[in-house]
Amino acid sequence: MSHARPTRLLLTLGLLVAGPGIAPPAAASEPMEEPEKDVFALIRVTDALWRYSAGTYHGVLLVTDEGVVVTDPLSAEAATWLRKEIRRRFRQPIRYVLYSHSHPDHAYGGQALDGPGVVFVAHALAERAWVRTRAQVRMPDLTFADRLTVHLGGHDVELRYHGPDNGRGSVSMRFVQEDVLHVVDWIVVGRLPYRTLPGYDLHGTMDATEQALALPFSVFVGGHAGIGDRDGVRRYMRYLQALHDQVLNGILAGHDLPTIQREVDLSEFADLGMYDAWRDENIAGAWRLLMDGDYLDMRPEVPQER
Repeated sequence: MSHARPTRLLLTLGLLVAGPGIAPPAAASEPMEEPEKDVFALIRVTDALWRYSAGTYHGVLLVTDEGVVVTDPLSAEAATWLRKEIRRRFRQPIRYVLYSHSHPDHAYGGQALDGPGVVFVAHALAERAWVRTRAQVRMPDLTFADRLTVHLGGHDVELRYHGPDNGRGSVSMRFVQEDVLHVVDWIVVGRLPYRTLPGYDLHGTMDATEQALALPFSVFVGGHAGIGDRDGVRRYMRYLQALHDQVLNGILAGHDLPTIQREVDLSEFADLGMYDAWRDENIAGAWRLLMDGDYLDMRPEVPQER
């Protein structure tokens, strides 16, 4: 674990159990239409929690009496805008910046949120990826391997690592008192996963999503797509399972990718955003991941380098 700079705020490692009498927030919803890339916005999710957006990219901020917790900066432009909005609307200092994972399109711009007493937090694997790739991110002051709980102003944020899914060191963030779960990239609600599943570990994503569903939460805020609820995450898991199983069945039957794309039936999910545009790309991505990964080891007739 890296050493944090001196701060009066409290961090603890390990599992935090929420106390009794915590009322879940009302379910949140939004239209599927996304703003343009250069549009910045704040949407209130609960009394203390807000979603901020830079076009199709989303993070969250927790506003407390002792300061603000911010997740991914998204970009230098978005982070600069967000810092001004925090000063104007909330008049509280930023105390923590929590990175969700290593992908630069979510992690860049942290320098605009930096200042005296601000602690940047990331999973150790994300930090390692940035060091190796010489990424121009604001490096974390504090890293962790399994889980970490951030306490600020009577609020708690639980960060958990669930194994490989999408991006190095990708974690879930549970805002305990708000009853909200925030995940970036590896869970989306109300929309298909991105195109050909770049950066995904398909089996890892399924495992991580199952683990996320074992956590207590009522509202889900994704790093892309909509604000939803537990049922939305369950439906996303059903989509991943259907995509995986049907593509695998086609591979095991000896069919090529165009045939599999014709035969797979995902029509029960046709109401999800980007279904028509990304259905075939999702199938191609699942086919690629299964052929290049776990499935390859099941084919003795394919020579494999050892």
